[in-house]
Amino acid sequence: MTAPRPSSRAVRRRGETGTLSLLEDLDHAVFRSVARMSTPVLDEPLRRVSDFADFSKPWFLVAGALTVFGGSRGRRAAVAGLSAIGAASLVVNQPMKKAARERVRPDRHFHGVPVRRWVRMPTSGSFPSGHSASAAAFAVAVGGVLPGLRPPLRVAASVVAFSRVYTGVHYPSDVLVGATVGVLAGRLAARLALRRRPPTDLTVRGAS
Repeated sequence: MTAPRPSSRAVRRRGETGTLSLLEDLDHAVFRSVARMSTPVLDEPLRRVSDFADFSKPWFLVAGALTVFGGSRGRRAAVAGLSAIGAASLVVNQPMKKAARERVRPDRHFHGVPVRRWVRMPTSGSFPSGHSASAAAFAVAVGGVLPGLRPPLRVAASVVAFSRVYTGVHYPSDVLVGATVGVLAGRLAARLALRRRPPTDLTVRGAS
């Protein structure tokens, strides 16, 4: 008697499970590679960056400076940036984290993250990274309104995102997905800001 052939749906599910397993293995492998980086000179700076980025403090400070010193274009960029943070945070911290609540934070002991890098481990789920989402959202939104600020803001956002993996509180996929959400929110916010009243000069004085 021959065994029943699995249905196409069962085969598809097995394939999806296998793919997810491979992606998770790759995710963990990259995380371990970062954990084992012998770069003690970066430990303290990146730990401080990761801590300082809590509650989007860097982006609120930049938005404040743009509001005070950037004129009407600066204020428009600040509003776009903060709006993008709000939208990205709402998407990440509500439906996405709730849907992926089973994704636990990395085990820093198990993966060998040096203790000197550690920051406070958040109690929320690991997926996706809220810090990365906020950083990308602000950088893309403000950079869309003020192109002169695009390079430094993107570098700053990338450093914040990498610091979350380096300090051991997020897997790389958490950061990549969070940053993707942030980019989408930032583009939408910049588009709305420019559509409302396109500025004639999109550079900040002294930043072009």
